[in-house]
Amino acid sequence: MRASAYALAAALCAVPALVAAQNPVSDAFRANEQRQARQLTASIEAFPADKLGYKPTPEQMTVAAIAVHLAEGNDELCSAVAGTTAPQRSKVDVTASKDQLVARLRETFEYCGTALAGLTDAQLADSVPMFGGPRKATRATMLVITVGDWADHFSQLANYLRLNGMLPPGARRPGM
Repeated sequence: MRASAYALAAALCAVPALVAAQNPVSDAFRANEQRQARQLTASIEAFPADKLGYKPTPEQMTVAAIAVHLAEGNDELCSAVAGTTAPQRSKVDVTASKDQLVARLRETFEYCGTALAGLTDAQLADSVPMFGGPRKATRATMLVITVGDWADHFSQLANYLRLNGMLPPGARRPGM
């Protein structure tokens, strides 16, 4: 089973009340979006500004590149799942300040929350454009891709934090 399938299954199991809900999959996705928004944003925030260029190997993305990728991906993936047009935003790149990167990431997660507020399970089989191109996928496919992307990058950031002697969000005890 792929990491994205595990993430979706975990989201469904983490909120038992959702199983009895009318839209358990889309409700679980919204709950996952809120959790990932907190964890991914907190992960970027945990890095000192002078470590935004950190990457363990030359082939990997820097912390700043992950933040930019997530922000751009949030707009594209959440608009695809919602069946809306992604917002037009000013460009933020890897040279942006930590405050700018965190603000953009928050902004795009807020967009995801708003764009997906009305998503229902009945809409998951609908066909939507895939990555802005002519190819189509179901909303459910785009939802699983989105969850997988968030899980992949949280795992990546958690490892980067640990390699720099810091604990990732969720591994910290209260008061740490």
